Amino acid sequence: MVALAERTQAKLTLQTLEIAQDTTTIRSLDWDRDRFDIEFELQNGTTYNSFLIRGEKTALVDTSHEKFRSLYLDQLLRLINPAELDYLVISHTEPDHSGLVREVLQLAPQVTVVGSKVAIQFLDDLVHQPFKRLLVKNGDRLDLGNGHELEFVSAPNLHWPDTILTYDHKTQILYTCDVFGMHYCDDNLYDEELELLEADYKLYYDCLMGPNARSVLAALKRMKDLPEIDVIATGHGPLLRYNIPDLVGRYRDWSQAQAKAETTVALFYAADYGYSNELAQAIAHGINKTGVAVELIDLKMADPQEVREMVDLAAGIVIGMPPQSGESAATAQAALSTLLAAVNSKQAIGLFESGGGDDESVYPIRNRFQEVGMKEVFQPILIKETPNQATYQLCDEAGTDLGQWLTRDRTVKQMKALDNDLDKALGRLSGGLYIITAKKEEASSAMLASWVAQASLEPLGITIAVAKDRAIESFLHAGDRFVLNILEEGNYQQLMKHFLKRFAPGADRFAGIKTYPAANGSPILADALAYLECEVISRMECSDHWIVYSTVDIGRVAKPDALTAVHHRKVGNHY
Repeated sequence: MVALAERTQAKLTLQTLEIAQDTTTIRSLDWDRDRFDIEFELQNGTTYNSFLIRGEKTALVDTSHEKFRSLYLDQLLRLINPAELDYLVISHTEPDHSGLVREVLQLAPQVTVVGSKVAIQFLDDLVHQPFKRLLVKNGDRLDLGNGHELEFVSAPNLHWPDTILTYDHKTQILYTCDVFGMHYCDDNLYDEELELLEADYKLYYDCLMGPNARSVLAALKRMKDLPEIDVIATGHGPLLRYNIPDLVGRYRDWSQAQAKAETTVALFYAADYGYSNELAQAIAHGINKTGVAVELIDLKMADPQEVREMVDLAAGIVIGMPPQSGESAATAQAALSTLLAAVNSKQAIGLFESGGGDDESVYPIRNRFQEVGMKEVFQPILIKETPNQATYQLCDEAGTDLGQWLTRDRTVKQMKALDNDLDKALGRLSGGLYIITAKKEEASSAMLASWVAQASLEPLGITIAVAKDRAIESFLHAGDRFVLNILEEGNYQQLMKHFLKRFAPGADRFAGIKTYPAANGSPILADALAYLECEVISRMECSDHWIVYSTVDIGRVAKPDALTAVHHRKVGNHY
């Protein structure tokens, strides 16, 4: 095995390794990346993996992120004469994997681009130049010679509409791009130390694959027709070799649980248009917090039968406005017409603009849904400028509101179960009263809390239990900072009443409340008895809560002789 690593001041590393006969990976390691899309706050960076297969003909599977242009292209030129490159396989066209396709085509204009029909359509808009193409579908094969026969597995919506998997029959390597991947950056090529990877693997699934659980199951079913898989060559993180049955089995178990969820939301959007992907993912993330399943459907590619089936299944419908004009506008309009004919008054609805500059208007379709008698759970989300952190937080909160609306009967039923002695005994556990406040870029949030405890002395640390469906949960990932405001006995009612209110998505939690900024940027409540400035170190997942462990950096008491407000409950099955 031969390795090459090159570092830049930006902590970008290129690692080149032989992973099988005639097969090389070029791993672009992004050590310091701390965010990926709206849903990911990365603790361990990420990688973008590309692969070179040499038979009698040569194929490159995926490229890399644009930020690696110089490093990646220089290394590719060391490995191969561009004139000898025959095929460029596009697993999907998301920019972190296809960001250098244009450059590769300029170096090797003779190359034939291999991808799904949808991928080739997307690439036409991406590279703006003619190129040779080979459209492939499930079961198609491409013979590179010397035993390297590539077989393609259709996997749409994982998590891009155009995804394909590629299996090399000689090396028994399955190239999966996003599928089975994770955002985890280190020098280890494979998954030897599974315990270090499990949390990132699950988070990656929850954010990217969970909203398409049925599509995951369909892809797993197609994979059963493949021979033995020796390596899963992912597009992000380590390649999988040592734990393949376990990790593939987890995808199956998680997806089956999602598919069997009591309540589902169908989220229709125009993939790869405007900011629709990011906005849809943020809304889906909020919905998933509440235990409600989400299915994402691309309006520009949707089959009418698929639309009808998803509408029949869904308790809630969310629609991102597609473009009014363009090559795929007619398909999107037909899908909307099918959708309108299939909805009923018992379903909830939410609408958002895609921000592509040519969006269909929200209001005519909103009027149509209101005529049907559907419940609009959140106000239409209108995109007037480039989305920022506050925009994505608005989308997350809108999704959470929708999920909570759809599960309200279940929640009320749980709260009414008061005759259980265990619930009554558990309710006798008391706690203080606190308000957690946090700010991240343009977005801010707050929450009344009572499940707070000191957890360590060296360093000084606390734990907070935060329900998964709380808006502030998105502000409490590792590395985030917040303020724990401690309320005063006899002087907490106004603050408690204010922060117990149900805020509309995106609403200012601090309107009418006197605050001043902490050193970490979060708001300090002027009427608090004391405050602690904290940094999140880790989180432990419980069934319906996150246990957030944080260290304490700064603290101050405003009234040394006053007492902390105490919260007494009667039952333990709700706050």
